[in-house]
Amino acid sequence: MRVPRHVAEELLDSDRRVICALNGTREFQCAMLPQKGGSFVISVNKPLREKLGMTFGMEIGVSLRKDRSIYGLPVPAELEELFRQDRQGSRLFHALTRGRQRTLLYMVGSVKSPDKRTARAVTILAHLKMNNGGINYRQLYIALRVSARR
Repeated sequence: MRVPRHVAEELLDSDRRVICALNGTREFQCAMLPQKGGSFVISVNKPLREKLGMTFGMEIGVSLRKDRSIYGLPVPAELEELFRQDRQGSRLFHALTRGRQRTLLYMVGSVKSPDKRTARAVTILAHLKMNNGGINYRQLYIALRVSARR
């Protein structure tokens, strides 16, 4: 979805994160992505496009406001609790870039079951500790699959 330049300029600062609502639906957190020529776009995932009946070229109502949250995504309660209990895991997570933090937050928060969110959070922090704060995504995905089978 294209963001008019004058709108993007009002929202831009050191961060491109925004909160978006399409056709008056619930809000979601996203980023304005730069394009050639100085314009910006917002990616809308397929499930949301299908839910709203969106097709290419369709006009939609859009509401944007600056995202002032710390991470740019909600922190699942299970991960927040783990941060309180595991200081080393929390320290390693918070030493990551904001983008990597969002990736991990998405991995934990994308499942509906609280038990699965907890298992993912534990697996991710264990992975960070095992890799001295680094992320090997191939290893992490394997570990997440193994923990999901338990």
